[in-house]
Amino acid sequence: MGLAIEDVQAAASPRAWYRHLYVQVLAAILLGGLIGHFFPAFGESLKPLGDAFIKLVKMVIAPVIFLTIVVGIAGMRDLGRVGRVAARAFGYFLVFSTLALIVGLVVANVVQPGRGLNIDPASLDPAAVSQYSTAAHETTVVGFLLGIIPDTVVSAFSTGNILQVLFVSVLFGIALASTGDLGKPVLTFLEAVSAAFFKLVALVMKAAPIGAFGAFAFTIGAYGIATVINLIALVATFYLTSAIFVIGILGLVGIANGFSIFKLIRYLKEELLLVLGTSSSEAALPSLLQKMERAGASKSVVGLVVPTGYSFNLDGTNIYMTMAALFIAQALNIELTLWQQITLLLVAMLSSKGAAGITGAGFITLAATLAVVPDVPIAGMALILGIDRFMSECRALTNFIGNAVATLVVARWEGELDRDALREALDGAPLPLAAAPDPAAGPGDDLTIARD
Repeated sequence: MGLAIEDVQAAASPRAWYRHLYVQVLAAILLGGLIGHFFPAFGESLKPLGDAFIKLVKMVIAPVIFLTIVVGIAGMRDLGRVGRVAARAFGYFLVFSTLALIVGLVVANVVQPGRGLNIDPASLDPAAVSQYSTAAHETTVVGFLLGIIPDTVVSAFSTGNILQVLFVSVLFGIALASTGDLGKPVLTFLEAVSAAFFKLVALVMKAAPIGAFGAFAFTIGAYGIATVINLIALVATFYLTSAIFVIGILGLVGIANGFSIFKLIRYLKEELLLVLGTSSSEAALPSLLQKMERAGASKSVVGLVVPTGYSFNLDGTNIYMTMAALFIAQALNIELTLWQQITLLLVAMLSSKGAAGITGAGFITLAATLAVVPDVPIAGMALILGIDRFMSECRALTNFIGNAVATLVVARWEGELDRDALREALDGAPLPLAAAPDPAAGPGDDLTIARD
């Protein structure tokens, strides 16, 4: 599927700095922050702009995931290879999700951000977090497993449940791959539909600065900078810990696999600014799929790893859960034994998966984790309710970077990482013109060349 000559020429010519998406999103975030700070009521009223953009993105996420996974699996043909990629991806997710939990636990014990607050548990308001604790009690292992299976194939898409879409996509992709030559017309059709959807994504992303502006103006207007200052120790510790995890641990993973974490972050700057502005990593999911393909990871690996990582590779959320749980205990002067902390860690591993795809998942998983330690009241979550919005941005950024790293690592393990394409992408080199009209290029490639 090629590009028109004028598209290739446009891609080759440099664009004015103000036309780059990351510049527009950054300007929108700064403007939104100023309006939210100086005109808080007006800032709060801009919330529908952010909500509308998130809804636009969520509108295309389910079909994009379905098309990407199905085309990727059906294109493999070798079902044994599908299973191998999935096994390696889940192995990676398990190791690094657990490592993130441990990092959060260790830093919270060393820094002790909640020590000295001396808050009386009787002064807490359980009603403030009742909706989260109720949702946490409803999230069981059995309920989680049954919830993966949709009532109908169509309902998986109508509800927008990512896990259900993943389930249907994998099954359909395996079924299509099993049909052999008979399924080739269907695969060709889905590839064409995929190209159209990625063009739709390009249209939706033009509204990203507006969405980031409205979402950030609301956040500052509704919660204010003062809210962060009141609990600055926890916020600062969480951001620092996430930075250590990304730069230190994921940075070493990048070095071991032949790429720089700093160059990867620069390569994904547009998406990261969008995540920062909207506090949602879902907002940048379609673009991440395209960027990972351009960086040399094969379509089949990208199609399997990125969507599953959004549900099962939540590094930022895991750091947040153990750190927030210990912060609450420290603030209430509750001493947790080593066994209780290990129990928190083990339950957090399960609860972070059980709340995947649920609105407010970070707070719900924290409630489910605290429920296993009766000494720490769930009502203690009210202490961090006001600043959770600010920490959700860091959670989303860390999750996003973690999934980008996971994709490149699994692609390398599979021998499906084009090192030349990775180097060119991370170094900011333009795609060669000769590659543009390649009829074998995927739909994501067309869009990415045109945008970058």
